[in-house]
Amino acid sequence: MTTKTYNVPDISCGHCTATIERELKLVDGLDSVKAELDTKLVTVEVENDSVLAEVEKMLEEIGYPAA
Repeated sequence: MTTKTYNVPDISCGHCTATIERELKLVDGLDSVKAELDTKLVTVEVENDSVLAEVEKMLEEIGYPAA
């Protein structure tokens, strides 16, 4: 299992965190996701490093690209 934290500067409200968590849960191989408004960080746990590319792609697609 791999844990990675992304800086996502476009997080500005609770709706943003809810959207990120809901959409990332659709990524195969993702074990957990936590988006935080105060720190603008998204932390994911994935089965293996290859899933991280899908996480990054999904963040981009939903309008919350990692910095």
